[in-house]
Amino acid sequence: MKIGDKIPAVLGSDAAGNIITADQFAGKKLIIYFYPKDNTPGCTAEACSLSEGYGRLQAAGYALLGVSKDSAASHEKFAAKYSLPFPLIADVDLTLCKAFGVWQEKKMAGRTYMGVVRTTFIIAEDGTVEHIITKVNTKDSANQILNLNL
Repeated sequence: MKIGDKIPAVLGSDAAGNIITADQFAGKKLIIYFYPKDNTPGCTAEACSLSEGYGRLQAAGYALLGVSKDSAASHEKFAAKYSLPFPLIADVDLTLCKAFGVWQEKKMAGRTYMGVVRTTFIIAEDGTVEHIITKVNTKDSANQILNLNL
């Protein structure tokens, strides 16, 4: 996915099994953030930053979705543990991760493996990608988004 591309019509399902579609966000700006794994330090810091800044993001006209390949049950526990006020999509089959191009080869501690590359997409009111953040500041991601001046 690159700037100017339209997002898929069906985005996936949340922890409660509700189908989430692009049409639900028509006329709103949408933040879709992809993260590697629930309950890991960086992913928890990012989710908490977005949660703390959620009111300001909403006031700026944004809706927010988190996406990882974790299960709905994992998302449910993660969201409850940190009181996350936004839906998390359980992309267990990697459909959305692959559509957005964030399922990539990664290297850590001398080994190579496939995984989700932490990336934030800002979607315009018409459903097109407006901005992509590849160097996410996990501890301050809400402010990073709000300071984009889009």
